[in-house]
Amino acid sequence: MPDSPAPTPGAPVLVGGEPGTFPHSVLAERHPAIIRQVRDAFPYGPAIRGALDALLENCTGGVIEPLPADAPDRDHWHAWGLEEHTGRSWYEVPWLWAESYFYRRLLEATGYFTPGPWQGIDPFRPSKLAELDSAETEEELAALDDLTTRPPDEQAQALLHGSLWGNRADLGFRLSTGTSGSTGTAESAGPGTGTGTPRTPDIPALVADDSAALWALLPPGGTSTLCLVADNAGRELIPDLLLLAHLLDAGRVARAVLHLKPQPYYVSDATTADLLDALRRLASAPGAARAYGRRLWDALNDGTLTVRAHPFSAGPLPYAALPGDLRAEFAGYTLTVLKGDLNYRRLVGDRLWPPTTSFADVTAHFPGPVAALRTLKSDVITGLDARTEAALVAAEGQRWRTSGTHALIQVREK
Repeated sequence: MPDSPAPTPGAPVLVGGEPGTFPHSVLAERHPAIIRQVRDAFPYGPAIRGALDALLENCTGGVIEPLPADAPDRDHWHAWGLEEHTGRSWYEVPWLWAESYFYRRLLEATGYFTPGPWQGIDPFRPSKLAELDSAETEEELAALDDLTTRPPDEQAQALLHGSLWGNRADLGFRLSTGTSGSTGTAESAGPGTGTGTPRTPDIPALVADDSAALWALLPPGGTSTLCLVADNAGRELIPDLLLLAHLLDAGRVARAVLHLKPQPYYVSDATTADLLDALRRLASAPGAARAYGRRLWDALNDGTLTVRAHPFSAGPLPYAALPGDLRAEFAGYTLTVLKGDLNYRRLVGDRLWPPTTSFADVTAHFPGPVAALRTLKSDVITGLDARTEAALVAAEGQRWRTSGTHALIQVREK
């Protein structure tokens, strides 16, 4: 049974009740769009199509309903606050909780948990596979051939930035913005960067960059164990895997652990099935990409790369509420890297912090050294200096928080 949530004081918890805010747009616009996308992606029969229609009506104008009595994860959700929120509007409860529960109910509606032909079928898989088969992915993998001719440190930095900016490929973000997934400018080298709308020259693409501290924790020739908590599948997971392969090959880490979701969660979050699809995509590519794929396959076989999928990863609570087994696990790693916007929100608490709030202070609860690699696609932000915040606001108002055109690398070393 998961531990009880730990309180996170200091700033208001984000909720979706105020029209015009980003959380409200997610609940009122993104979630209905995702239901329609899922409904159109499969030839579901009348029962599932009816369940999806009912969820659409419920999530836009109804209240939070309980899980079926035989739901396999019912005990988890009750520990995570389901009884407290049942009967309340989706717009009244914490946004992080509402988003997580929406995706849980979406799986329920598609028959994911019910014995039958649709049990265990990922409703988001067509979109994930389309990303892997895209021309953009082909171009990014081809770029690896040139990258392998550079010095190891330069390769590492390029792949770190590829992993960081690969977060732009988030399918849910596309649905809410109407973009092709490559907004902003490509300030970083390596795969996964993309191009797009020009950015004001004096406004940094990286609003915080602690990459030097990250590399200091992973010196060449050491015995480091790196844990990477993945975010999205498809074009984001591939650069994450490339980074892990390089760090293992270059001797910067002796062992790597990859945390994935135990079930489909959010529209693009990576599961073990998505890992296998990504490895197959690498194996089918020519040149350096295939070599990276072979390195990862061998690492999985010999145990230098292991995969984890903990129930808490599909939960609605911040990392301050980590259960005891995960807390002990993360405490044992040299560094835990949390990828993406959702993991960032869970790490610092899904609250409207003043942007200059200390990143180290709000992550002090985490049981070991931690790094965040994240493109900015929600209102939550900490760790900025006042000058950077002022420049961003002057140039873009508050849009910089959610547009995906800026990113950060933040590290808390102890």
